[in-house]
Amino acid sequence: MRAAFLSLTIILAAGAATAQGRLSDASVRAFLTGQERLWNAGDVDAYFATFTPDARFTDRGQSNQGGFVDYGTSSLSQARTTSKRLLAGSKVRESSRIVRIELAADGRSARVVTDETTRIETAGKARVVCAESVHQLRVTPGGLRSAGQTDYIRRCRR
Repeated sequence: MRAAFLSLTIILAAGAATAQGRLSDASVRAFLTGQERLWNAGDVDAYFATFTPDARFTDRGQSNQGGFVDYGTSSLSQARTTSKRLLAGSKVRESSRIVRIELAADGRSARVVTDETTRIETAGKARVVCAESVHQLRVTPGGLRSAGQTDYIRRCRR
């Protein structure tokens, strides 16, 4: 719980720093680090509080031919419900690496690309899911928030 509190503090600090000004590389990195900590702590409510109410979550899976197939898009409420079910029955650990941060010219939004690896353990069996995730961040009156993300689920690289 202490990790979740610390992460929420980081996210709020990143949000407060950007509410009156412009996004920076550092504020984006702090925000995403805080989100990852909340997720790994299993604090679903605090994690989803870092998103805008209209956030969208899209999953695309890599086909055998190398392209991507749409798996579907979820609303914030749907994603929260699905995540609570996943975390109730599984132990989940995610790690990510920021590949690229693209700050908008006005400094009020950013597109961020990350490489993510998620280990999901259910009933003693583990699987690993890898994805390139594209995050849409924006400054809101409440601070920095995510407007959603698209996950391009792919084979894990060795």
